[in-house]
Amino acid sequence: MIEDLRNYGQERRTWREKINQTARELRKNQTESEGLVWEILRGRRLSGKKFLRQHPIIYTVYRRPYYFIADFYCAEAKLVIEIDGSIHNTSLEYDQQRTEILKSKGLHVLRISNVELLDLEKVINKITAYLAKIKN
Repeated sequence: MIEDLRNYGQERRTWREKINQTARELRKNQTESEGLVWEILRGRRLSGKKFLRQHPIIYTVYRRPYYFIADFYCAEAKLVIEIDGSIHNTSLEYDQQRTEILKSKGLHVLRISNVELLDLEKVINKITAYLAKIKN
């Protein structure tokens, strides 16, 4: 979700509070796929890395703040993991734009499709290998 925040101030909540509320709602209403990946990542279960789910990424364009919410984020590895369901087949340009913004912030992006989640062992290996690649 990319949203222009420049005129956000007319309501009582600050734009940061709005972002946090949106992230909270997404955590409460996670997809089945996100739930599967969260069980793999939560509590430093994978490679001892701390992951956050539905984490806001804030960036600016011409000094105007915008944001979107990453499915999973590991600050230590500077890694964003995005779960791509069937909706992503129609939003390739949007996903590419998000990836470019993340890369411009010095973050790595790993995309996992819902189809890949049929084999959780492969997903675990994919994330672990990516974390090892980042480290080197």
